[in-house]
Amino acid sequence: MKRFIRSGTPLLASAALGSSLLVACTANTQQSMSTADKAPMAAVTSMAATKAVAPAPLAPLGAVPIPADNKQTDAKIELGMLLFFDGRLGGDGSTSCASCHLPSEGWDFPTDISKGYPGTVHWRNSQTIINSAYYNKLFWAGSANSLEKQAKGAATGAVAGNGESDIMESRLALIPEYQQRFQTVFGDRWPKIGNAWKAIAAYERTLVQTDTPLDNYLKGDQSALTAAQLRGKELFENKANCLQCHEGSLASNEKFYNVGVPTNLGWESDSLKQITFRYEVFAKGSNEKMYRSTKADPGLYFRGKLTPQKGMFRVPSLRYTKYTAPYMHNGTLATLQDVVEFYNRGGVASDGRSTGFAETKSELIKPLGLSSTEVSDLVSFVESFSGDKILMDWPKLPPYAALFTKEQLMEAKK
Repeated sequence: MKRFIRSGTPLLASAALGSSLLVACTANTQQSMSTADKAPMAAVTSMAATKAVAPAPLAPLGAVPIPADNKQTDAKIELGMLLFFDGRLGGDGSTSCASCHLPSEGWDFPTDISKGYPGTVHWRNSQTIINSAYYNKLFWAGSANSLEKQAKGAATGAVAGNGESDIMESRLALIPEYQQRFQTVFGDRWPKIGNAWKAIAAYERTLVQTDTPLDNYLKGDQSALTAAQLRGKELFENKANCLQCHEGSLASNEKFYNVGVPTNLGWESDSLKQITFRYEVFAKGSNEKMYRSTKADPGLYFRGKLTPQKGMFRVPSLRYTKYTAPYMHNGTLATLQDVVEFYNRGGVASDGRSTGFAETKSELIKPLGLSSTEVSDLVSFVESFSGDKILMDWPKLPPYAALFTKEQLMEAKK
């Protein structure tokens, strides 16, 4: 098995190791909910219930969970890597997973709103793929419960990949190298699109980072964190109360909250963004009044249609966030400093704006009373959740089979 990473923390790409983030393609397409997908509805908890359970302490990342029906193999991981970068798994043949999850940009997209399908824009911020393998709830509203479902949702979402399954499958069948690889990995006579999602998911489960200053500190290296980061850790776990939501090894409890993020002003100033936003509000199921008047992303509401869910989004991991600016579901906070100051003001932006759904804003969010030095220390600690930047060269993709041989073309010209 080749190693495709050219710098940063090496990725585990062997079946024996069987490990190593996504959110994925983080095109944030909503999907219909299976019984398993409905589990996040229980995460809409009351303040009292949240306080009743102590958060899990920060911990090093463990082995990546591997589903029983999609075991890791070197051949499957290599196939998934090619498919991740292949735009033929998209509507027009140019939009790949990597189009919105650029290795050079933190394995996400560097603008407030992710890149959309050609001719459109997306409507949410792209999330990094790094460490998405540890999530049980993918996309900002938790609409997929596996990387396999996430890959399909992103590739077929209207403002993301916009692909049609039968067309994408037909393209794969016209590529001899993919024919051979799918047969080797899955035993397919012809490539099956469902197995393409399995291969991509297997590859994404190798995109992890466990060698961070924080992980090393938690494993016993007392010199791994700076003095400022140690002060920040104390704030994180106590005064700032970050641990309440960013707990455990993933630094996310994967619950849903409205933390006060204001509307992205681009929805009102950019006509294409407004069209996209209105389309998504309509497509996710809303009445005419909501379609015409809503100015803020309802988030989790689109899944359960319960009023208390409006404006709620899944808590993202803090891992690898040093490289994934801008932040929040709509990219309204440009830096980690902005994020900490936003929470220090009690979930209020620097211009005084807050959520469009004030009635559902979490009671956990209140002014923190941090000094400028404490803000700086907390930012420094959050940066310790990230190790070296993970980079890789884009692979050379296999070509389509030639429709005609040179001899046949010459014969046709006679």
